[in-house]
Amino acid sequence: MGQLLLVRDEAGLRSVRFAQSRRAATPREDWREDPAGLAEQVRQLRAYFRGELQTFALELAPEGTEFQLRVWRALREIPYGETISYRELARRVGNEKACRAVGLANGCNPLPIIVPCHRVIGSNGSLTGFGGGLQNKQRLLALESRQMQLL
Repeated sequence: MGQLLLVRDEAGLRSVRFAQSRRAATPREDWREDPAGLAEQVRQLRAYFRGELQTFALELAPEGTEFQLRVWRALREIPYGETISYRELARRVGNEKACRAVGLANGCNPLPIIVPCHRVIGSNGSLTGFGGGLQNKQRLLALESRQMQLL
């Protein structure tokens, strides 16, 4: 996966960023490093990558529009090891014709892995867009289908 940058505040986990992505994982000036403050998030991520955790139990505080928040809530309802299409995700948020809007909201997900946007694929089964790169999306899906073990 490469390095991840986790951002949290008193409200909860705000962001998970891939060090090597189109949205660079550059800390803002007002951020400070606090490994102890992220111990539980790191513990759960490590357990997930070892294949020991399927559902994260973390306080999350993503910021987005009402529509984005609805899409991100729907993502959390996709079971571990399963995938759905963008059309199905749009149907689940109440508008089957909003595939593009759902795709944009999915692409803005500030909490990849934990809010499993990697579980959304093209209606033809193809892997499409992922902020952490398609190779990492493929790895996450393989991990969840038990085809490989990531450490």
